Amino acid sequence: MPADVDWRTDTFVVIDLETTGLDPRHDHIVSYGAVPVRGGRVRTSESVYGLVNVPHDVPGTSVKFHGIRTQDLEGAPPLHDCVATLDELIGDHPVVAHCAWVERSFLRKAFRHSYLPFTSSIVDTAVLAQHVLDVELERGQSISLEYATTALGLPVHSPHHALGDAVTTASLFIALASRLERGHTLTTATLLEMSAAPS
Repeated sequence: MPADVDWRTDTFVVIDLETTGLDPRHDHIVSYGAVPVRGGRVRTSESVYGLVNVPHDVPGTSVKFHGIRTQDLEGAPPLHDCVATLDELIGDHPVVAHCAWVERSFLRKAFRHSYLPFTSSIVDTAVLAQHVLDVELERGQSISLEYATTALGLPVHSPHHALGDAVTTASLFIALASRLERGHTLTTATLLEMSAAPS
């Protein structure tokens, strides 16, 4: 657990992955985007984006979402390069993701394949949104990135593009944390606790 510090003094790394599907046992990362949030601001000048070479063809069902085809990945760097880039950016900072179980499961697998541990704490903006937005969800449902962003009057940047979604998630994270901190200090530790326990 990170130090119990005001979130505005901390650094977070917001990550989005585009994949061939949602099962990390069989599916693969095809692109990644990441951007730091430091001092309560999105640091787009420090963002990273990349394509990842995959061992199998990209299924048409996933191409419909992110538009990345098998031929687009020919000559793309291997997964190890993606891991090295993200590992350097993350360092010992907490990670932010929307519906973070996807990023967590794929990052754990990717880091393991590169013989590295993925132990970062993760703030989930989908869960934080449940604390801020008055939305009734059925069991197992979560608030989509587009819905949460639009509900808070924020712009949506290039949906289903890894870096576009990372920047959108970063803006959403700041907006949610700003609302949650009204009237009191909000710490990184509290954001992590809230992410683990939806209301």
